[in-house]
Parts: sequence; structure tokens; C-alpha cells
Amino acid sequence: MKNTLQSFIAGRWIGEQAGQVLRSAVNGRPVAQTHAEAIDFGEAVAFARGKGLLALLAMDFQQRAERLKALAKYLAEHKETLYAISAHTGATRADSWIDIEGGVGTLLAYASIASNELPSGNLVHEGPAMALGKKGGFAGTHILVPRGGLAVHINAFNFPIWGLLEKFAPSFLAGMPCIGKPATSTSYLTEAAVRLMHRSGLLPEGSLQLVIGGTGDLLNRLDGQDVVTFTGSADTAAKLRVNPNLVRHSVPFNAEADSLNCAILAPDVTPDDPEFDLFIKEVAREMTVKAGQKCTAIRRAIVPRQHLDAVASKLKERLARIVAGDPARDDVRMGPLASHDQQSDVAERVATLLQSAELVYGARDGFTPVGDGVAEGAFFAPTLLLSRNPLNDDAVHDIEAFGPVSTLMAYEGIDEALALAARGRGSLVATLVTRDPKIAAKAIPVAAAWHGRLLVLDAEAAAESTGHGSPLPMLKHGGPGRAGGGEELGGVRAVKHYLQRAAVQGSPTMLAAVTGEYVRGARVRESEVHPFRRHFEDLQIGDSLLTHRRTVGEADIVAFGGLSGDFFYMHFDEIAAKESSFGKRIAHGYFVLSAAAGLFVSPAPGPVLANYGLDTLRFIKPVGIGDTIRARLTCKRKTDRNKKDAKGVGQGVVAWDVEVTNQDGELVAAYDILTLVAKRG
Repeated sequence: MKNTLQSFIAGRWIGEQAGQVLRSAVNGRPVAQTHAEAIDFGEAVAFARGKGLLALLAMDFQQRAERLKALAKYLAEHKETLYAISAHTGATRADSWIDIEGGVGTLLAYASIASNELPSGNLVHEGPAMALGKKGGFAGTHILVPRGGLAVHINAFNFPIWGLLEKFAPSFLAGMPCIGKPATSTSYLTEAAVRLMHRSGLLPEGSLQLVIGGTGDLLNRLDGQDVVTFTGSADTAAKLRVNPNLVRHSVPFNAEADSLNCAILAPDVTPDDPEFDLFIKEVAREMTVKAGQKCTAIRRAIVPRQHLDAVASKLKERLARIVAGDPARDDVRMGPLASHDQQSDVAERVATLLQSAELVYGARDGFTPVGDGVAEGAFFAPTLLLSRNPLNDDAVHDIEAFGPVSTLMAYEGIDEALALAARGRGSLVATLVTRDPKIAAKAIPVAAAWHGRLLVLDAEAAAESTGHGSPLPMLKHGGPGRAGGGEELGGVRAVKHYLQRAAVQGSPTMLAAVTGEYVRGARVRESEVHPFRRHFEDLQIGDSLLTHRRTVGEADIVAFGGLSGDFFYMHFDEIAAKESSFGKRIAHGYFVLSAAAGLFVSPAPGPVLANYGLDTLRFIKPVGIGDTIRARLTCKRKTDRNKKDAKGVGQGVVAWDVEVTNQDGELVAAYDILTLVAKRG
């Protein structure tokens, strides 16, 4: 048997004495054992605050993103070690792919998101700044800063690696050290992953600690700067949420709880449509992937009453083809549940559900796992139940069997289907399978009140769909009510969950100093050197150029119309233009944009390498024939992504604020230009 698992606390691995034996879900043989030594959580918390926090905040968002990317690559290089261990949890190769490579992919996704969307420092300017006075001398904005605390991540047994990494990535980027606590039954896989992460040498000291076993008095040692996240059962979430210390100090608590997710087969879909087969495939897949042990699995399949028999027949046929057994075998498509305790729990819940529902398919239909020693494994047959009158059956909307179990429910009309979906009192995800956009337009806004994510599945989407049960890093994961009321993932939103938001008021000049970003109205610095002639390191926020003027003539409008092909009447029809709200012909907005560029560019080769986009473009006031425009170009924001070109020359991204005004000093256009700027090398 493997050596005793160890916790990683205060920079060292602790645990020598054997504790609880952890058995293989496949054959019941011992795989590992927890350690019996108690953890000093006071030391763990002090180490996170004293070492981890300082080490993380010694880097900025961009540097932490770079470290996260390197860590993901290291784990990918050593993934086979994790695959071998994962098999003991009952996971097939495909199941383990979701956990292992899904976790690594999440690290990579967050490294990319942070690189593209977060600044070089440790302060995010949420903006935009807004004037709070009539003369422009008083303004306000919002900033996000590291909380200065630690994150405690408590995870479920079903995804020992992804569960840790999808929480670790955003908290790491936010400069928040974390203490990870995996579910004990599969903690041997999490421990293996953390050992690899530690061995990589990429983890700043104190940025990640690991708890094997219980949390002891850990939650009682937290304060208002800390955060607790939890994934698991709704019952456990409810207990943790009311921990007196968490309540006393208003410690943010984010729960992602198991829920009775559903899939609705819309009334427009018939057994002859491809969408019918898509529905069958989706339900069967969610029942059998990870042996149904997914917080996003379909627990309720809601179908039109007239198609109930057809759906039941097709699902039985598909489930009968599933080979269950030892995941090491190539022919096996479904492994056991993660533990024997889980096997007993699912059996108990199915027995309760059968008091009001019918058994359509289950162990009685010839369930025989294949492989050596599987008789001692934690296997459970794919089980399909049927509730013929689900509006009057509370159990099917209240009891979740966390395994390969789903219940068919009959409905009359889409409104009744949506009512049934809502009976789950909040879920992580729901799928609507339909061919009709009108049904989707009616159903989704109603369903959105009760479900954290919604998949509309038709033949067009199916070719690229990631499926009902796949949370994606760029989309939020979490749901209302029973699903915990929390939110994870969702792109940069996930990082912001671990930052503290504050409103800041002051003069534009002071706000610019605080945010590290030019705020309109702040003092600028003008010099004889054109800002486009300065290298990345030499540019300062507030470096500015006020251009010469240009008077717009009719020839400009005619030439631009001929060049662009834009002959809109406001630019060319004198009579119609006079009758409009502007009362005259006006220049194309994009001519104004182009003319402004002509005013502020420095055309010779220099440090500015490329212009790759505009943000926040607004045309504020029309420019007519005879109006005179000029532009102010100001260095607004610098982001050092720590990248070099093929020649080894460093580059950074500079955002420039552009204000175009007319002869009366009125703003006619405003926008940000994003440029790639070379370093001195």
C-alpha cells in the first residue's frame, strides 16, 4: 500500500502515522491512508498571511499569470502520473481527462485571461471615472485591490484535481494564498497533484497549502479579509455557511452545491428529428460520465407526455450498451462510484425515490461489471426512473442520488415543463433541446431565474457544443437556491471575486495617481518628444500631445464617401440633412476618426509597432462642413506582458486616450487606442 498521505502545511509535508484507510473504488483494495497527526491550523493561517501573501504580492497580475501558465505546462508534462492514480477513483480515461486535463486547461485559460485583461500592477481600475462636480475638479471611480487575506477552498470528491485548480487559479491571480481541503475519499489524487505543483518550484512560498483530513478549527481562525469557497452537498453548505466565526466576521462564503439539474425536450421535437437523438445522447452521457458523479449531471429529464415511451425506449437501448467495470480495460465506458460509502448512499436514495417513481432501467436488466476483483468494487448500475405525475411528486424534485441516476418526467405544454424545472429550487445548469427559436426565446428568460447556466441545444450547435455538464472557464459556474447561490469561473469575474472593491473620490489628477491610469481632466505632461517616439519604459501615464488643427471641407466628405462607399444621406443630401435633427450635412464619424489619426500619428518607424484595436469609441457631437477639429493623445495605461518578439526585443501594451474637439472646445469623439510598443531592448 502507498505511504501515508501527508498534508502540506507551512512549507513542509507532515504526517507519518497511519489514519483512515482509503480503498480503491474498483476492487476495494487499500490505496492509501490518511495521516493521524493533528494539524496546527494556527500555524497554517499565520504562514499563509506571513509568507504566502507577501510572496504573491511581490509579483503583479501579469507575473502571476506567467507563473500560472508555467505551472500548467509542468502539470501537463507529468499528467500520466496522475492518470495512473486517478483510475483508483473509478474514473475511466475519459473521466480522468475531464479532471486532469480540464484542470490544466483551466490554469491555462486563466493565465490567458489575466494576461489579456488585467494590468501590470496589483490594482484594477474598474472605471469609468465619472464627474461628480460641475467644473470637472471632483470625480469618482471604483478600484479593485487584493483583500490581504487567505482563501480556504473546500472541495468535493468527484473532481480531485479540477476542483482544486479551478479555485486555485483565480485566487492565485488575485494575490490570495490558499489552503485546499479535498474530500478525504479521493484526497490521494489531490495530494499527488499538489506534490507535483510543489516539485515544480513555481509555487511562491505559502501560496498553496494542503489539508488531508478534517478542517479542525480552521474556519474559526479566519477574519473579514479571508474567503471560504465550498463545493459539495447542499446540506453541508448550509452547515458551513452559519459557522459563528464566519458570520461574526462577515467572511465571504461561496457555495457551489449539488443540484437537481434538468434537461427539457421541447414540444416541437419529434422522434424523427435529429434533436430527439441529441436529447437521448445528452441524458445518457450525463448519467454515465464519471458514473453520474457530477454536480452538473442531469437528474431530471422533462419530456412531452406523448413522447414518454419513445424516450424511455431509446434511453434503455443506449444504457444497455454501456460496458461498466475496471477503468483500466479499453472496453469499459463507466467505472464505479468513488467509494463504497457513496455506493450505499446512492442505493438508499434510489430506494426512497422508488416509493413514488417507477424503475425503467437498472440493475435488474443485466448489470454485470467486467474486470478482476470488481465484485468488491463500488459499482452501481445506470438507473432510469419514471415519474408519471411529477407535479404531485415532491421526492423527485427534492432527493438527489449522486450517481448514474436520472428520472423521466412527463409534462403537458412548455409552461408546465418550466414549472417542473423550477421545482428543483435552483440548479447549476439546465438544457433545452428545441428546433424552434420562438420556444427558446420564451423559455430561457423564465428558466434563467432558477438556473446558473442554460444550454440551448439544436442540430446546429451540436457539432461544437461542449455539452450540458461542462463548466467552462470563461462562463460562470454556480446557481441560485439549492445550487448554493454562489458563483465561480466566468472569466475575469472569478478573479474579481477574490479582490476588494472600493469607491474612490477626488480630483482627476489624484484619481489618475491612485489608479495608475489617466483620467480625463487630470493634469498631463507635454514635451517636445512625440509620445509615439518613446519606448515602453520611457512612457509615463499622462504623457500627452495636443495636435494642430484641421478644418473639414466638403471635399473631405466627398473623398471619404468615394473611398469608403458610404453615401448615407446625412453626408450628401443637402435637403434631407437640413430636415434632420442636425439641420445640416455632417462628416462621416469614421472620417473624424481617420482625420484625428492623421493629426496625431508620428509616421516614421519607431517604438510603436502596431495598432490593434479601439475601445470605448463614441461620436458625441456632429462635425459639419467648416468645423475645425484637433485631437489630444494621452498615455492612459501601460501593461507589461513580459513578452519578447523573435529578435528578443521586449514589448508592452499601451492604451492611449484620444479626445477630438471642435473649434469651440466641445468634445466630438472620444476613444482608446491600443498599441504594441517596443522596449528599449
